[in-house]
Amino acid sequence: MSASPYNYRNLLEAVNGLRERGFTYDFKYENACLYCEMISERFQASDLKITEYYRFEGMSDPEDNSVIYAIESKQGHKGFIIDAYGAYSDEHIAAFISNIEVID
Repeated sequence: MSASPYNYRNLLEAVNGLRERGFTYDFKYENACLYCEMISERFQASDLKITEYYRFEGMSDPEDNSVIYAIESKQGHKGFIIDAYGAYSDEHIAAFISNIEVID
């Protein structure tokens, strides 16, 4: 995947930074696609591209390991999805994400 252009200290800072830069939609994995409740729209992996991502490690708890993906749709919708990584990753989200084009 592409390098992350910003250095965020934690997940909350990354969420706020992405929102400030126009990634305002919250994507959720649902029924083999990403769903955005704000616009009631579903997206297939082929409709999306990952423009950046950020990984964070919990200080004391491995369950706190998370990754946030900045995603854009072909229609110009910009948002993000958060998942755990490593042993706590959601296998369905990880499989879906692996099918999204990554922009370097």
